[in-house]
Amino acid sequence: MSLSITIIIIIVTVAASLYAWNNGAIYQKWLFNPYIVQARKEYWRFLTSGFIHVNYTHLFFNMFALYFFGTNVSYYFGAEFGSIGRLLFLGLYILGIIISDIPTFLKHRNTPNYSAVGASGGVAAVVFSSIVFDPLNKIYIFFIPYGIPGFLLGALYLLYSYFQSKRMADNINHDAHLYGALFGVVFTILLNPGTVPEFFEAISNWSL
Repeated sequence: MSLSITIIIIIVTVAASLYAWNNGAIYQKWLFNPYIVQARKEYWRFLTSGFIHVNYTHLFFNMFALYFFGTNVSYYFGAEFGSIGRLLFLGLYILGIIISDIPTFLKHRNTPNYSAVGASGGVAAVVFSSIVFDPLNKIYIFFIPYGIPGFLLGALYLLYSYFQSKRMADNINHDAHLYGALFGVVFTILLNPGTVPEFFEAISNWSL
């Protein structure tokens, strides 16, 4: 039985993170430092930084979200686009990592001590692609006993990421979350414009 594209991505990401944690030079070469990217033209960091993480907790939560939402999105892509669905899913994830780092690059390219790692941009792209396909699917977070419809939680998440990005009060790259999520929405709509009327029809019938 062949492995799903989601599982393959998780395996590669876990392996890359473990390897980088045990090789400081590689970790420093792969992380996303906008200042170094600009000064040395090391553009590969846009991609490699998405496959390494700060620690086990960071890695676990990203891969946990990717597993559950990636399984759904890869199924949707396969149903809609057949054999190329796996490639389109991979494109969504990889481009989500790269494109979500562009605003971070523009904001911090003159900040030598700023660095970021993690798959958050790609994961956010997958999560929001899932929301576009199934906006009423309930998402359960932390200790909240009741699921929240994806479209509602997604809207709150975008607002939170936007304002946290403006505040810059912590060490989390909220820009990657925000722009990865927006990219996931745009990518999905471009591939399947029919999701737009279906999305609004679904939420118009929603009630508490």
